[in-house]
Amino acid sequence: MKKIAAFALVAFALAACSSPEKQAQHAQQEILHSEPNLAAAQRNAVVDCAPENCDAAWALTKRYIEQHSDMRVTHADAVAIDTDVPDDSGKAAFSATRAAKSTGGATLTLFAQCRGMYGQDSEKGSDYDECADKIIKTQNGYVAFLRAHASGQ
Repeated sequence: MKKIAAFALVAFALAACSSPEKQAQHAQQEILHSEPNLAAAQRNAVVDCAPENCDAAWALTKRYIEQHSDMRVTHADAVAIDTDVPDDSGKAAFSATRAAKSTGGATLTLFAQCRGMYGQDSEKGSDYDECADKIIKTQNGYVAFLRAHASGQ
């Protein structure tokens, strides 16, 4: 009888360790570990271009988005590039803006989103890790791509 009671006590203690609250807290911790990387990637996906090479850099931005997004480009003009909204979980979509600077030239910024990345209450979604990987790699590679393909970046 003592063995059963001891076993029950251990089982109860282990069950408490994996309670829904503990699991949610663990999931939130995992998000926090990747969220700083996503924020850094967003900051890395910004570049200023000089007036003489902004058009070329903007055209390269569209090409970069076409090469890296799971969705097709649906809109592209002198100030914005947008892809279709992801229609399936785990698909990455990218957009970009071109903001003119008062001193000439512009600031180009690449944005990203991924369907299924977040669940209810901003919890980690089923495709969080895969999406975060896609977004971080693509945003971190953007400026290097421009510098490799456009003069003066």
